[in-house]
Amino acid sequence: MLDAPRALTGFRLHGCAVTPYRLGFAVKVLGNGGMKTADTRRWQSGPRLGRSLEYLDAVFDYLERVDIRVYRMSSSTVPYGTHPDLPEFDYRRQIDACGESLRALGERARRLGLRLSTHPGQYTVINAPDDALPAKSMLDLEQDALLLDALGQPEEAVVVVHVGGLYGDREAALGRWARAFERLSGRAQRRVVVEHDERAFSLADVLRLHDSTGARVVYDLHHDRCNPSEGRGLADALATWPAHVRPKVHLSSPRLALPRPRLEAHADFVAPWDLRTVVSHATRPVDVMLEAKAKDLALLWLRRQADSDVAAAEEGGTKV
Repeated sequence: MLDAPRALTGFRLHGCAVTPYRLGFAVKVLGNGGMKTADTRRWQSGPRLGRSLEYLDAVFDYLERVDIRVYRMSSSTVPYGTHPDLPEFDYRRQIDACGESLRALGERARRLGLRLSTHPGQYTVINAPDDALPAKSMLDLEQDALLLDALGQPEEAVVVVHVGGLYGDREAALGRWARAFERLSGRAQRRVVVEHDERAFSLADVLRLHDSTGARVVYDLHHDRCNPSEGRGLADALATWPAHVRPKVHLSSPRLALPRPRLEAHADFVAPWDLRTVVSHATRPVDVMLEAKAKDLALLWLRRQADSDVAAAEEGGTKV
């Protein structure tokens, strides 16, 4: 766990490449009137990766305009790419068919200095004790790794996954995750990173997985508060990333709205003091992925708060 936050004095949120942190958000764009980010039509309507790329190109326009340089793509970018009953949508076939468009969009992302990532959903579980679910889940990871490769993204572009379920035996569950990771292709192993969660697997658990597999660790402040690890913290997670790659950190605040506060749920916005907590304890520059329900609107609001704090500090005053 992290202790009390310190001020943001001297930090800037955006601008040149030497800033100590950048903010990003996940998938859905609420600003600009709302924007589609993937072709999510039902399979009967013939969704396609090519249309997802058209949507993403427009999203990149928006990200450039509002100066956001960290973005998580939808897990539906390749529609039905790993569906076991729809082989006509096979992800390899879709990615191969869109090679030129993927290269062009990836080049644009690099020109913008845009860091991309994916985070397959709750049904991607590689440590399940049966055979079918891990096999399908590993295909999800292979698909997203191939997508990032086809986009020509550097190794900072990662596929984030949770450990999965406890299934009544923590040690066995961790062992199955490690064995599944070792069965991934080299491409996927270079992209896949592991995140702790708010209930089952703590930061200490995923650090053990790093020790056994080399998988980098994504630190999540909210999960660490809900499911703390004695003696382990942000610095331990950051140390799992190579020196030349900026680590990713996830950030959200708990939903405290009355009459039914839900401490494990993500709030619409992120409290500025939670950002200060992460930034003040980071031992190196980081990219902070906001997991807030208000998406890009939460990022833009938080950025204004952080910039206001910096301005107040530079004037020698204290923002109340």
